Amino acid sequence: MRSWDAQRIAVEACAELVDAGPTVRPPGPTRVVIDSRSASAGDLFAGLRGERHDGGRFAADALAAGAWGVLVGEEHREVRGPGAVLVAPDPLAALQRLASAWRHELGCPVIAITGSTGKTSTKDILRGMLAPQRSVVATDENRNNELGLPLTILGAPEDTDVLVLEMGMRGAGQIAELAAIAQADVGVIVSVGPVHLELLGSVEAIAAAKAELCAALPAHGVAVVPAGERLLEPHLDIAARVVTFGPGGDVAALPDGLDLPLSSAHMRTNALAALAAARAIGVEPTGRVEVSLSRLRGERIDVGRDIVVIDDCYNANPMSMQAALDDLAETAHGRRVAVLGNMLELGPDERRFHAELGAQARAAGVELLVTVGSLAAHAGASYGGPVQAVATAADAAALLPRLVEPGDTVLVKASRGVGLEVVAQALIEARGA
Repeated sequence: MRSWDAQRIAVEACAELVDAGPTVRPPGPTRVVIDSRSASAGDLFAGLRGERHDGGRFAADALAAGAWGVLVGEEHREVRGPGAVLVAPDPLAALQRLASAWRHELGCPVIAITGSTGKTSTKDILRGMLAPQRSVVATDENRNNELGLPLTILGAPEDTDVLVLEMGMRGAGQIAELAAIAQADVGVIVSVGPVHLELLGSVEAIAAAKAELCAALPAHGVAVVPAGERLLEPHLDIAARVVTFGPGGDVAALPDGLDLPLSSAHMRTNALAALAAARAIGVEPTGRVEVSLSRLRGERIDVGRDIVVIDDCYNANPMSMQAALDDLAETAHGRRVAVLGNMLELGPDERRFHAELGAQARAAGVELLVTVGSLAAHAGASYGGPVQAVATAADAAALLPRLVEPGDTVLVKASRGVGLEVVAQALIEARGA
C-alpha cells in the first residue's frame, strides 16, 4: 500500500481519518500488524477487539514506536501520536475491506485453496511451482482465517504477480466470508472428509461448506476439484469452469521433466491439484521444483542414529491420518513406529474413527504403536500388536526416547490440541540432532 496516502486508505477501509499526521501523502504503509510490540516504521497497526483484550488500548504505543498509523475503534478516537489515526466502528471489518481493495489494486490472479486435508501442503507445492516464473505471495504457515487472510493480502507488495491464499473453515459460511474478501480467480478444493463433524454434522454439510469457494468464483473463474468426488457434484453447477485432478481427471499425471521432491502418494495428489491451479493462470511448471513444507506438516527430521521423525502433528482427522500412515508405509526403510494422538471434533462417531485407526496402522505395517489420549487409546484393540498407551503428550515425550531404535521411522500425528510437537523435540534432544 506504499502508493496510497492516508485519505485513500481511509476511504477504502470505510474509516474516518481523524488525524492524518505527517503521513497525509504517500508513501503509505508497507504492511499491517495487529501486535503493537511488532509495530515499527512503515506499519499500520490495527487495534482489534478480542475476547480478552482490546488492541486499541495499545495504539499509542504503536505510534510511539514509529508506526505509519493506527486503525482503531470509536472508543480510541482520541489517541494521538506521530502518525495517522483512522477510526472505524468495527476495525476488523475495516481491515477486511482494505484487503479487498488492495487485492484489486494489485490486479494479479488470486488462487484460493481449501480442503479437509492437504490444503497447506498444496499451497506450499503451488508456491514452489510458481516461484521460478512469477513473483508469488502465499499464506504463511496457516494464517488462513478471517484475520490471517486479509493480513496476507495487505502484506503483498505492488509487484506481486500471483496471490495464493489458504482458506480454513470450522463452520458453514466461513469460506464464503473469506471468498468475499479474496475474490479469487481460481478456487481449489483439495479434499472433502470427516473434519469438524462436531460442528457441521455430516460430510455432506462439510462438502457444501467447502463448495462456498466455488460458488463465489466469477464467470471467468476456474474451480479445481478432485476427480470423482461425488460429495461436490451437487455444488458444481456454476458459471466457472471446472477442472478435475487425480486418477481419471483432467490433470491425472505430473508431466515429464517436472522434478518434485515428494515421494508419498497423497503428496503427489496434492501436486496434481497445484499443477491444475498453476495451469489455470497460464503457468506450466518445469524442471526442479523446490518445495518448503510448512512446519509440523510432514516435515522429515533426521535425529541421528539413522532415526527419522515425520513431524506431522499440526492437525489430524481420519483422512489425513490414513494419508500419513500410507506415507509411513511407502517411505520407511526400517521399523515403522507411529505415535498417534486424539483426533478432535469428530462428533458422535469419534470412538469408531479412533478404533478404525488401529486397523489402519496395522495395515500400514506399523510395528510399534503409541497412543496419546483417551480417544486414541481405542485404536489399541484393533491394532493387535504391541501398544503403549499414554495419557498426555508429555508422557509420550518421556517414553519415546527409550523406545526408538536405530533405523526407525517415527510418525508423530494428532490434532493440534494434543500438543505432540514435544515428542519430536524430545527425540531431537535425546539424539543430539
